[in-house]
Amino acid sequence: MTDAQKRSAAQEFSAYWKGKGYEKGESQPFWLSLLSNVLGVQNPEQFIAFEDQVMLDHTSFIDGNIIKTHVLIEQKGIDRDLRKPIRQSDGTLLTPFQQAKRYASELRYSDRPRWIVACNFKSFLVYDMENPSGEPEEILLENLDKEYYRLNFLVDTGDENIKKEMEISIQAGRLVGVLYEEILRQYHNPKNEHSLKSLNKLCVRLVFCLYAEDAGIFGQHLMFHHYIRQFRPEDVRRALINLFRVLNTRPENRDPYLEAPLSEFPFVNGDLFEDDDIEIPQFNRRIVDLLLHSASEDFDWSDISPTIFGAVFESTLNPETRRSGGMHYTSIENIHKVIDPLFLDDLKQELEAIQAVAVLRTRVQKLNAFQDKLAGLAFLDPACGSGNFLTETYLSLRQLENEVIRGLIDAGKGAAAGQIMFGDSNINPIRVSIGQFYGIEINDFAVAVAKTALWIAESQMLKKTEDIVHMQIDFLPLKTYLNIHEANALRIDWETVVSKHKLNYIMGNPPFAGYSLQSKEQKKDILSVYVDEKGKPYKTAGKIDYVAGWYFKAARFTQGTSICSAFVSTNSITQGEQVAGVWEPLYERFKIHIDFAWQTFKWSSQSSDKAAVHCVIIGFSSISNSNAKELYSSNVIVHFVENINPYLVASTDVIIGSRTRPICTVPQMMAGGKPVEGGHLIFTEQEKTEFVKAEPLSEKYFRPFMGSDDYINNRPRWCLWLLNVNPSELRGLHHVMSRVELVRIYRLSSIKAATRKYADYPTRFMEIKQPTSNYLMVPATSSENRRYIPLGFLNKNVIASNAASFIPRATLYHFGILTSNIHMAWMRAVAGRLKSDYRYSAKIVYNNFPWPSSTAEQKAKIEQTAQAILDARALYPDSSLADLYDEVTMPPELRK
Repeated sequence: MTDAQKRSAAQEFSAYWKGKGYEKGESQPFWLSLLSNVLGVQNPEQFIAFEDQVMLDHTSFIDGNIIKTHVLIEQKGIDRDLRKPIRQSDGTLLTPFQQAKRYASELRYSDRPRWIVACNFKSFLVYDMENPSGEPEEILLENLDKEYYRLNFLVDTGDENIKKEMEISIQAGRLVGVLYEEILRQYHNPKNEHSLKSLNKLCVRLVFCLYAEDAGIFGQHLMFHHYIRQFRPEDVRRALINLFRVLNTRPENRDPYLEAPLSEFPFVNGDLFEDDDIEIPQFNRRIVDLLLHSASEDFDWSDISPTIFGAVFESTLNPETRRSGGMHYTSIENIHKVIDPLFLDDLKQELEAIQAVAVLRTRVQKLNAFQDKLAGLAFLDPACGSGNFLTETYLSLRQLENEVIRGLIDAGKGAAAGQIMFGDSNINPIRVSIGQFYGIEINDFAVAVAKTALWIAESQMLKKTEDIVHMQIDFLPLKTYLNIHEANALRIDWETVVSKHKLNYIMGNPPFAGYSLQSKEQKKDILSVYVDEKGKPYKTAGKIDYVAGWYFKAARFTQGTSICSAFVSTNSITQGEQVAGVWEPLYERFKIHIDFAWQTFKWSSQSSDKAAVHCVIIGFSSISNSNAKELYSSNVIVHFVENINPYLVASTDVIIGSRTRPICTVPQMMAGGKPVEGGHLIFTEQEKTEFVKAEPLSEKYFRPFMGSDDYINNRPRWCLWLLNVNPSELRGLHHVMSRVELVRIYRLSSIKAATRKYADYPTRFMEIKQPTSNYLMVPATSSENRRYIPLGFLNKNVIASNAASFIPRATLYHFGILTSNIHMAWMRAVAGRLKSDYRYSAKIVYNNFPWPSSTAEQKAKIEQTAQAILDARALYPDSSLADLYDEVTMPPELRK
């Protein structure tokens, strides 16, 4: 279905279902009609399941379940408020979302929903389980004709062709990895830098030959295979040297007596086979068999995705990425999260409008002009790696160009003898070129892979164009391609790579490294970039993520131009203290603004450790425009808003800076003291019991020791608190004295002078911040899956660790405000994150919070509610705060 057809169908659907909404009798027809008529699902009854059984303490039924897209539906009647709790058969009060979550927890892990939809026929509340404590997206039935696309997640199963290409590309990467290992063993010195670089070049060449014989570039299928097959293993080295030399020699310059099959190979060019100073070792039978059978006869290289394979190839062979435990690549889906809103969506809409032009000659003129526009665009990826962003962008532009060519041919059928088909380009209708794509990459091998990936992409798209025009277009020789530059992108002047007056878009996925994880060179890089007008580093430059360097360089480079930029980044640059450090210079000096953004989502890799980075995508420019900004809150849901600020919320450009004191008259929040004792004064429950058993007189010196995890999960630890201890008593405690001596030794061995100084005070924590009154504990880190950070009052005898903050002399009123929905919403907006968990900071969250000016009556009501919360928690003394604040297991008394 086209967008116009879906829009019309959505309008009819809304009109038909307006005012209807009987839960028992109309739920299934409602969903079947939505899937079929509006979203274009054929056989919707096979796509969605109704009334699946789930076993709780009794048998329950799931209203709707779409396994293919991981969607669970909880349907209610039209008179139900989807945000209010409903009494269940077991007496608990649950909202439809909480009810659905309870069902989901009983499903097999692989069947659990990514999305939960609560619906009452007039509203869809969409909950993204990547952020289960976040607010739902609401889509109203009455607006469905304008917002139908926001329901695409219901049917988006992913492109099967992309999945196939991905599987083939990963298989190809593994194949090359095996070849790499076998050939590496043949080198005399496999750790030699020249040998390793030679092996990388050799693998690139072998891959190109394997691809070329399958894709028809060499002219004959299995041409490379047949050439290698005629040699004994010990002669293959010399055969490859001869072949590479021939592939790099123009036919007119070759030996006139050169024998077949060497003489039949085409001239390749493109610098791929130019370097003769490449060390190739002897091949053995194992390597030749791998090359002939596994890599050639048994594998078809023509169907690989150059976008994915380039990254897989590079991560398979690059020693730096090999050490991380497997293959890494950016999925095609994630690349499109960047390039679609940056430029591709607009280009597609422009082409769609041109194709709808009724007047033939006008349509042809516009198609030709649009093709010229495509051919005139220039793109830069200043951290291009193996070129996956550039490759996918090239493929996307060529797909649009092929649509243009198809439109021109269709128009030509009704016109005089091809006069208007291709203008002056009758011989070769292709105008989009890989020369429009520029990259900067610090790794030499990744540069070679990026070029190869682009050549493969060019070859694949050429075949698709040939199928449209029914004529052969020469692919070889390759055009010399010098636009991928080997350099440090934070040190090189981007103007030497491509003129800003020629460039249209900057994009990519620059490297992430938090300031505490940066190497010395990376720290120097960022300090050389984040400088003020006088060339001095900003005060905060030493405490921002490495990726911020690309934002600064792009903002400075594009100032005063129409260039638009978009980068994938860790979400840390949109949270906590980093917001001011990263964004204030960009706004104040370069007048940038955010054009579109993806809020936090998981960016998974294919490495064996399956680590997922929590990322954002930010598109920005200095172009002044009044267009609505696109704010994406999940994979498919987009909001059109007036402004997006650096926290990636639809609000004004306010930046919350770090403060040492609260802006309101409230008690000061403090961090717990750092022990810095090497673990010699901290004990688990069992360790403390054993210690006291060995030295009973030590028991009076033990105090409970609480950090965030200890407090939330009720896992008590203990510490030896020897502040102001009587020296004569201490000397009589031999086990305690041995611990104290270990603390002294630990501090003396530190590289920090301040720590070594405190070796003179081994009986005490290095930082003493313990309050003299009871206090309110505020965990420094808490799971994103909790709607509320669990706070609570602790006795002054409980020692607060540096993994938590505390507020001395806090009252019930303070507790009530801080645990409220309002404060938690503020916290979620401005706090930093550890991965996706909340990092509660006094300097950002607490000290900037605008406390209400409450009346005495309001204060009393807040205190009453605060006490009710503590009373509800007290009903479950055996449950930890992690149990009580879990969204599924939270007791109804506490939730109320």
